Amino acid sequence: MISFKQLPIEAKAAVAAGVVFFSMMLSRSYLAEKLDFRTRRWLLRLQMALFVNTLMLMGSLHVWRSTVTTFTRSSAASSFCFMLWKIAVFVFLALAHSSFFTLLFLVAEEPYFFSLAAYTCLGAYIILIFFLFTLGSVEQAYKFLAGRGAKAGTGNKNRTALKPVLAVLLTVVLTVVGLLNASQPPTVNSVEIPVHKLPSTMNNLKVVLLSDIHLGPTVGKTKLAMIVRMVKALKPDITVIVGDLTDAEAKIIRPAVEPLGELDSPLGTYFVTGNHEYYTSDVSNWFELLKSFNIQPLHNENVKIVSPKSTSDWFCLAGVDDIEADVLHYSGHGMDLKKALRGCSSERVIVLLAHQPIAAKWALQERPDINLILSGHTHGGQIFPLNAGAYLLNPFFVGLYKVGQNTFVYVSPGTMYYGIPMRLGSRAEITEIILRSP
Repeated sequence: MISFKQLPIEAKAAVAAGVVFFSMMLSRSYLAEKLDFRTRRWLLRLQMALFVNTLMLMGSLHVWRSTVTTFTRSSAASSFCFMLWKIAVFVFLALAHSSFFTLLFLVAEEPYFFSLAAYTCLGAYIILIFFLFTLGSVEQAYKFLAGRGAKAGTGNKNRTALKPVLAVLLTVVLTVVGLLNASQPPTVNSVEIPVHKLPSTMNNLKVVLLSDIHLGPTVGKTKLAMIVRMVKALKPDITVIVGDLTDAEAKIIRPAVEPLGELDSPLGTYFVTGNHEYYTSDVSNWFELLKSFNIQPLHNENVKIVSPKSTSDWFCLAGVDDIEADVLHYSGHGMDLKKALRGCSSERVIVLLAHQPIAAKWALQERPDINLILSGHTHGGQIFPLNAGAYLLNPFFVGLYKVGQNTFVYVSPGTMYYGIPMRLGSRAEITEIILRSP
């Protein structure tokens, strides 16, 4: 029987990841009710950072072997430039690994340069791993189809050296493109949605949808102030924020949230939790902070949105807690559609705010009479190659979907980004939704 010491380092990293993951599950199941919020938050985030880093270690070893070890037998291995290259690769990997720890130590009103650098390296790391794997797979397929044996010739050595060089060049180009794309203001996407049974007095009612702003290590007050200015310029009747506003505790990041106080939609501004609000373990304080800015959290509840032209015309705007609250056993929280839609009759229009598209799917299975669901969460994948995974894991990916005869689901690609200050294959968006009566 092979002992742990005899296992290759990749296998050791996999075992370590399994141990950390098991400890996370134990913490969620048995310690959730016994620990105070702050301790739970630190434990959860520390476990998550350790889990991700142990998984990343396997990829980092592959990156090092592909971009450094491969060239150690070449004539350039003893040169000063190669020494600088090794240092650059090591710093790159170290920054990528440190990114998740910035959530614990480097969150303030504005992002720290270190956090921006670390998360940029994380984005580049994901892209580089993808290209190294893809090019390696293509190389192996070529060898198999060409009937090449294990015998290595000069051509094979050249291809082996070409693979990491090409992967690095592609990564650098896409990283720059992604950074430039994410640095642009969110695009304003105007969408007209016909709403069955919407009173004629509420025709052309304007709802501005925000989602996934992720105030934290790489998004601060300046970005939020820009978003608020753009929203005010649209002059919405209602503004809704469908989760993942933040990645930090309310007290720590309060100064960055102040621009939200300038939102002044005449029919109100409303908020529902996303999974990241529960990762902060500070939801109650966030609710109080948002209320101080006249933003109403919909905690499995609903409000009547009354027509400015006729008090007898109204629709039901409801919001549910994010489904992650159930997974985390977050006391007093969890998706409760029956409670959220209490008093919402199918005779009136029902609009539901639910952060995750899977929650939208569950809601429609239980209440197919819901007319419109507004969600976020997917980020449109945010960066290549994560787009494919986000598409496969969510029943609704991004944009407008029609379900049945009279129901629509709109999924925002996110108003900012999570951590990695990059966008590839997606674009940050502020959605202007125009409700049309039949």
